[in-house]
Amino acid sequence: MGRPRGVEDAVILRATAQVMGRVGPAGLTLAAVAREVGLVPGTLVQRFGSKHGLLLALADRSAREAGELAGRVRQEHDSVLGALAALTVQSAAGMTTPRTFAHHLAFLCMDLTDPQLYEHALAVHRARREATEALLAEAVDNGELRATTPVAPLARTLQAVTAGAGLTWALERDGPLEQRLRQEFDAALAPHLPHPDETPLEEA
Repeated sequence: MGRPRGVEDAVILRATAQVMGRVGPAGLTLAAVAREVGLVPGTLVQRFGSKHGLLLALADRSAREAGELAGRVRQEHDSVLGALAALTVQSAAGMTTPRTFAHHLAFLCMDLTDPQLYEHALAVHRARREATEALLAEAVDNGELRATTPVAPLARTLQAVTAGAGLTWALERDGPLEQRLRQEFDAALAPHLPHPDETPLEEA
């Protein structure tokens, strides 16, 4: 049977992510997502089969887009570190309040216990790690970072810092999450920036 026309899957999946942040796992239903995009729940059943199927489709799309996003962000910035900072902030898109952060964290807990969702979450994690490593390596090559910068360990550190920054921000509730992420990002990179007498660093 053909799919009803009118609303693309990409629109539905973006709406799903928005609803996830507002209501958390308990409140996420096909009916809630259908209302968000102006469809009837039966249409989502036809396309995705179930709530679990919808979450798998969103996870699959996130995994495929993780690397593509890094490429798009890089094209938008002259500075490699500027692009990497923007990519770090983008990782928390939609988490504008401690409540929405908690809801997305609850979905991550689901990912860790559901074998199918876990595979997709791991793919996203690895794609982001690879993108971070590639940008760090480029920053070393063009002099934005010191030649001795340990690229792979620093990429792991940045991922850990990003995850931890979200949790501490949700607890402390001081300023916006984007600001906290940028502060922690700058602190992690600071030891690897060139000294004043080395190759000048373009502003990130």
